[in-house]
Amino acid sequence: MNIRITPGLLSGTVTPPPSKSQAHRALIAAALSGGFSVLKGLARSQDIQATTDCLRAMGTYFEELDGGAVRVHGLGHSVPQHREDWLVQFDCGESGSTLRFLIPVALVVQGGGVFTGRGRLMDRPQKPYFDIFDEKGIFYEQKDGALTVRGKLFPGEYLLPGNVSSQFVTGLLCALPLLESGSEIVLTSSLESRGYVDMTLDVLRDFGITVENQSYERFIVPGDQAYIPRNATIEADWSQAAFWYAAIALGSSLELEGLNAFSTQGDMEIVPCFLKMQGRGAVELDMSGCPDLVPPLAIMSALRAGEVTRLDNAARLRMKESDRLATVAQTLNTLGAQVVEGPDSLKIWGQDSLAGGVAVDCCNDHRIAMMAAIAATRCEKPVTLLGAECVSKSYPNFWEEYKRLGGDFDVL
Repeated sequence: MNIRITPGLLSGTVTPPPSKSQAHRALIAAALSGGFSVLKGLARSQDIQATTDCLRAMGTYFEELDGGAVRVHGLGHSVPQHREDWLVQFDCGESGSTLRFLIPVALVVQGGGVFTGRGRLMDRPQKPYFDIFDEKGIFYEQKDGALTVRGKLFPGEYLLPGNVSSQFVTGLLCALPLLESGSEIVLTSSLESRGYVDMTLDVLRDFGITVENQSYERFIVPGDQAYIPRNATIEADWSQAAFWYAAIALGSSLELEGLNAFSTQGDMEIVPCFLKMQGRGAVELDMSGCPDLVPPLAIMSALRAGEVTRLDNAARLRMKESDRLATVAQTLNTLGAQVVEGPDSLKIWGQDSLAGGVAVDCCNDHRIAMMAAIAATRCEKPVTLLGAECVSKSYPNFWEEYKRLGGDFDVL
């Protein structure tokens, strides 16, 4: 879908969609429990659908309820017997969370699986798991766009780098409690994106799982635990709220509702970043703990007239749905901004407005599309977005909300 946006500020009240990150974790915990859990507020985004489909392939049953809630019929310990001659197929779509969370879970529940995906998903690095598999004698093979994993996880020590992705830590934290005795996750480098691990620990705790966090350097995971079914409501997503904060920074009159001010979501960091952006002078922000905030912060930076902003330590963005450091710079420069891309950073010179009057490729990246949509509110001429439907990956009704808030666009 291509759309043409006529520039103009937004106004009104908006509630961001449910947290995709929290929903992934709650779905997995509910699926591994020994009973029925009701989850309210699940967003029907493509990523969440991928996790639901993969859990269904494991044997989990999902029952749709009134009001958008879902009853999850958990697997508990009655998991299927491992079969050496057959492995479950898991289509992870374009969801890195689905893939990395479920690889160790599938080893415990199914003895492995065949994982596939679309876009750039299967090019994302899995070396932290591969190093573990080499050490533990677990078979893996990646070819023709599929990753096959076969074997069994055993209690013991698991070494992981903390600076590649917290998703590997989350995957093991979900799986190791089901082993017959205790295990330890030992980080060999400083953990980035701690907020996502905090969210994982919070969800595990809610579902009856105990983990001892030793200063984010070592996680002690007792074995022979059981997930306890529970009912939960998914919080509103601070990652998506960040784009509406960006719109406010650009002059729109928006009020955000439904956000948990005490959330463990790491992207709550948008609030202090937003406040820092309101002041004068050069700003340098460390994005290592919240890389998904780079697109909304980049557009705020591009319109801090007369000021310079650096967004640092964001190299991990190169392996997202797009090379997001490159596509953020490319998109904003096409619109008329002044952005210089570094190996792990962006340096942005702020100005009064953006020229617009161009077409930009959303690069099949939901966050690039939303960034461009917010940028268009302060362009001098209309902006055409190519492939604007990619927002469905995380925010299916983004364009409906954009129009409701006064956004003026036509579908071409």
